[in-house]
Amino acid sequence: MKWSDDRLVLHLDLDTFFVSVERLRDRRLEGRPVIVGGMGDRAVVSSCSYEARAMGVRSAMSIRAARQLCPHAVFLSGDMDAYSRYSKLVTEIVASRAPLFEKASVDEFYLDLSGMDRYFGCMRWSTELRDYLLKESGLPVSFGLSVNKMLSKVATADAKPNGRCFVERGTEQSFLDPKPVSRIPMVGEKTAQQLRNMGVSRILMLRQVPLRMLEGLFGKPGITLWKRAHALDDSPVEPYSEAKSLGTEQTFESDTTDVRWLRDLILAMTEKLAFELRSSAKLCSCITLRLRYANFDTVSRQASIPYTSSTRKLREKVLELFERLYDRRLLVRLAGVRLSGLVSGYCQLDLFENTQEESSLNHAIDAVKKKYGNGKLIQANGLNLSRQGTAGLSEQDARALLRKGMTPFGPFEIRQDE
Repeated sequence: MKWSDDRLVLHLDLDTFFVSVERLRDRRLEGRPVIVGGMGDRAVVSSCSYEARAMGVRSAMSIRAARQLCPHAVFLSGDMDAYSRYSKLVTEIVASRAPLFEKASVDEFYLDLSGMDRYFGCMRWSTELRDYLLKESGLPVSFGLSVNKMLSKVATADAKPNGRCFVERGTEQSFLDPKPVSRIPMVGEKTAQQLRNMGVSRILMLRQVPLRMLEGLFGKPGITLWKRAHALDDSPVEPYSEAKSLGTEQTFESDTTDVRWLRDLILAMTEKLAFELRSSAKLCSCITLRLRYANFDTVSRQASIPYTSSTRKLREKVLELFERLYDRRLLVRLAGVRLSGLVSGYCQLDLFENTQEESSLNHAIDAVKKKYGNGKLIQANGLNLSRQGTAGLSEQDARALLRKGMTPFGPFEIRQDE
């Protein structure tokens, strides 16, 4: 895809987002090293202040290692309710002002400002937006502005904390060249080490590696690596929509009033959707339950939730919706579950309230499902099956069906709505 000569992309990032929210709630945390994450030693750091980073603490580091590096830090378990509220507040402000934006995660946005320079001046407009976000939310915001998403993200990292960086057209390569290869988005520690082993430590040196060599070493990602080293990135800003969702539903051959069976079914559906969320590195902020009765009346109930991909939290919420929605006097012919308000994010965000045992269990179950298929494992407390609800099948046979993503009335498939 060829972009116009006036293309400009703004990248907004809420600095140390979780820590910043905690400091709004407790001003005594200002200036102190703060670490947000799970409370067990085997849990991980989800966010940390710059004071903690100065001591070597990083996101995704184990809490045990963080304690060793920064024992005097304030350790907090976190509050996803509060973080979700602030994320939605910022999203509403961006949506009210930006012509086109993408919500890349709970604290990160891309805005396509192409063509605006001739009317407003994109740097001035971006600065005014940043100042307004700071005023309305109280949260520090950094931004990078350049000709594409990749450069803007790198520029934002240079702007932190609470600053701005504009890579002017024509200066892209001189901006990138002195930086270490690890600064390129997509380059993790393993790839960076592999490049350093080749004697390639800076982006300027990476540019001198032939494309075919990088492709041979890394496959298709090697092509992307070569392009990014040359300041090339044609990825578009994807329009943000809360309507993006994952969902599944099932129409039964025989209408049923078996409450236990209906609970089992929606729990199995929810568990399967939660796995799909984690597999695609997504979090959801809304869950919807839908029932259709034998007279074809269709009812639904939804609930806004803190961003999560936790099976436990989603199962608890869908059962709560079921109790509020189900009319036990009527036969049910269809049930469906949908997760919406999707953003990029990882299940480590859910470690704030999870026990270490629950986290380990989820990781183990996900590993089995990825290797053998989503339907291979279903949590036992979602399988309180009865003879009526299983259409005359034995409990063993009904369990086998659910493990395959099936019910006695047919399969349920997961669909993704854009």
